[in-house]
Amino acid sequence: MTSKLERELEDLKINLLKMAAVVEEALEGALAAHNKRDGVLASSIIENDDDINAMENAIDQQCLRLLALKQPMAVDLRFITMAMKINMELERIGDQAVNIAERTLQIIEEPLIIRPYGLNKLARIAQAMLRDSMNAFVEGNVAQAEAVIDRDDEADSLYLNLVCDILEHMTGDASLVVQGLHFTGIAHNLERVADQATNICEDIVYMVECRVVKHQSLFKKANPKKP
Repeated sequence: MTSKLERELEDLKINLLKMAAVVEEALEGALAAHNKRDGVLASSIIENDDDINAMENAIDQQCLRLLALKQPMAVDLRFITMAMKINMELERIGDQAVNIAERTLQIIEEPLIIRPYGLNKLARIAQAMLRDSMNAFVEGNVAQAEAVIDRDDEADSLYLNLVCDILEHMTGDASLVVQGLHFTGIAHNLERVADQATNICEDIVYMVECRVVKHQSLFKKANPKKP
């Protein structure tokens, strides 16, 4: 028979997935507003951010209540603590969507004079990483989580190339500086989404296997290969 704690943990999982769906929709909407130069859509993304913040608060309270009243052990304790961290990362991704929407409102005030190469590709990668991270969470799939972690280097490399391309435009023509800064900001927001999806997947690995995969360079320094 399913225990009350198991039912409450399942309810927590459902609430996290609901929040993830809202966050994914916000990010998709912000990118659509950017591509379509749609100020109305961009404004709606900004206005709806309070809903994401409210969901974060509710999930935090749910987690704290479970920790205080149920005193969970082992895997259940890991699930609740990692749920709190994932909740925080999702809220931050919602903030990235708002930042993109705010930049879009600035960009559409002027004719489009820069078309940064690779911006849409970075957006697709960041969105895929977010989607795959939540699929890994649903299934407790460590292999899928680690595959997302491995993609972070690709996102970082693309971001660096994108910023270099934008800076090249800006240094060649001072009139492009303002618009270039807005595009650089959007690229940074997308790179952060990829980082936050990576953080979620690191939490999933710990939640499922009690294995720390954050900051792997520290482990390499502590355990250098013998000659």
